Amino acid sequence: MSDGYISGLENVIASETNISYLDVEKEEIVVRGYDLIELAQNVTYLDIVGLLLDGALPNPDERLSIEEKLKSEYGLPPNVNAILQLLPEQADFMDVLRTGISAIASYDVDLEDRSREANTRKAIRLLAKVPEIVANGYRAQTKQPFIDPNKELSYTANFLYLITGRVPTKMEEAIFDQSLIVYSEHEMPNSTFAARVIASTQSDLYGALTGAVASLKGTLHGGANEAVMAMLLEAGSEANLEALILNKLTKKERIMGFGHRVYMKKADPRALLMKEALAELALDKNQLELYNMCVLGEEVMKREKNLHPNLDYYAAPVYYLLGIPIELFTPVFLAARTIGISAHVIEQHDNNRLFRPRVHYKGPRDLHPPQQSGHLSRKDE
Repeated sequence: MSDGYISGLENVIASETNISYLDVEKEEIVVRGYDLIELAQNVTYLDIVGLLLDGALPNPDERLSIEEKLKSEYGLPPNVNAILQLLPEQADFMDVLRTGISAIASYDVDLEDRSREANTRKAIRLLAKVPEIVANGYRAQTKQPFIDPNKELSYTANFLYLITGRVPTKMEEAIFDQSLIVYSEHEMPNSTFAARVIASTQSDLYGALTGAVASLKGTLHGGANEAVMAMLLEAGSEANLEALILNKLTKKERIMGFGHRVYMKKADPRALLMKEALAELALDKNQLELYNMCVLGEEVMKREKNLHPNLDYYAAPVYYLLGIPIELFTPVFLAARTIGISAHVIEQHDNNRLFRPRVHYKGPRDLHPPQQSGHLSRKDE
């Protein structure tokens, strides 16, 4: 630290918020006054949508109204689907998602309205359309036909249906819904901070969310869930997984899915919830070896590095067993987080001050250019 400089803004307070807080000492993720884990065990993702947008949990009629509003906004403009189909096959799926969100922005009649009411309408439209961008982007890249949204299904079941092409079981729907909740909001990670910085310029919600997608694409923020699943598949068995982890540690390679910038020495409570979900799903699908592999990996990392798993470690195999392609793990993360980011952008617009930090300058001083070198004269020669 020098002259107030803190690398990476470690523990620097950047905003006041009524949305959420990571209470490390109590091991609690507070969302609008509620424990996120308790919410995930007792309510649905649409309840979280109401809570984050309106500040209170919706009653049954209000929850139904939220779902009806979402379903009324289903469907992407044909030109947007055409744009997704024009992207090259090698495009990263987060880039596809970023492009899709940018493309739908110009179709929103409320785009330039920063009022809370207009921002709330935009948030609902994004929540309705981002899952379809995720699914259609993947289908365009893999040359599969698009699937129309099924309004007979719940919001969560429809999201999974758009990706997999099959109606999920009640268990799959419930577990996927719970995963959306635990990914929905997490205080001030890089992507949310990026969105608030963009919003502070009075840019629109779509622009802020697009910036968040770009942030989440980075390997130090998003992508850990995909890397976890790649490691599990590479190992293939419990015995191989321990050897693989130990070999990576010997090479000083980072083991994705472990440790967290905020939690540090304590377990991510979301990971524990997804661990329970994985046990249930693995038993149902006769994939207990995958669950056992994950438990072993957790034990190895605790023994060797005293590190705990974060959410991505157990969410990855959950998504894998739900039939979600590995390339879509991070786009699904962003889709779930869309509501949290939207809430932060709305809060930023409601009480805005432009972010304009300073730097700790370490470069040279008092340099002078050579006289007349390359100088353009104002006089005619």
